[in-house]
Amino acid sequence: MSVPRRAGNAQVYTGCAGWSLPRDNLPEFPGADSGTHLQRYAARLNAAEINSSFYRPHQRATYARWADSVPAEFRFSVKLPKTITHEQRLHACGPLLETFLSQASALGNKLGCLLVQLPPSLALDGKTALRFFKVLRAQHGGPVALEPRHASWFAPDVNAALAKWKIARVLADPVLHEAGRAPGGWPGLVYVRPHGSPRMYYSAYAPDMLEALSVKLHEAAGSGAQAWCMFDNTASGAAVGNALDVVRWLENARR
Repeated sequence: MSVPRRAGNAQVYTGCAGWSLPRDNLPEFPGADSGTHLQRYAARLNAAEINSSFYRPHQRATYARWADSVPAEFRFSVKLPKTITHEQRLHACGPLLETFLSQASALGNKLGCLLVQLPPSLALDGKTALRFFKVLRAQHGGPVALEPRHASWFAPDVNAALAKWKIARVLADPVLHEAGRAPGGWPGLVYVRPHGSPRMYYSAYAPDMLEALSVKLHEAAGSGAQAWCMFDNTASGAAVGNALDVVRWLENARR
């Protein structure tokens, strides 16, 4: 059996929250007799979200091991800890950011993006947000994707402020607010997080939706943006199959 080709477009990063491989999808991943799940996953998909960092810290050695397990062009998105986003609610979290970044930086150049997911109850406080972005940008100059969920974060002036700080607003599905139907903030990064619809974290996406999404990712990359699509509908294993469908479409588009 021939080994499947990887997604080769370095401008489009496609993957899942985590790298668990459902049994039904295992035949599509090479290395059945050797290698870790991450190594097998990375042979077919070129990115993954590290969501466990939201719940607990990881040692630098753990991040370094993950980085050593994947090909040179593979990239990780790392989710900020809940201590910063949900407990401190972006307030006075400079030391927490420094600790987190000192750990995640062990990924080296395979650290592709930081993901900042805010709680639904966190309304925009302009002064707190400004201080947070200043501290964040003083410590990290790479791509940052922000997933706010309160309506106050979707105003045009907020969108402009995010663009100034070179922070992209995530396009999440299901869409919570009308302005969230398109990516926002910095246009140099397009970050899409399909959580599953109609049942969040469980539902698989239909082929027509995945094709439309693939077209948008392809267009975003063609315009010079770095495009990410990280499927979070992992509870029933649908994320891997959906990600593979997007990869196949992108592969066909490049032929």
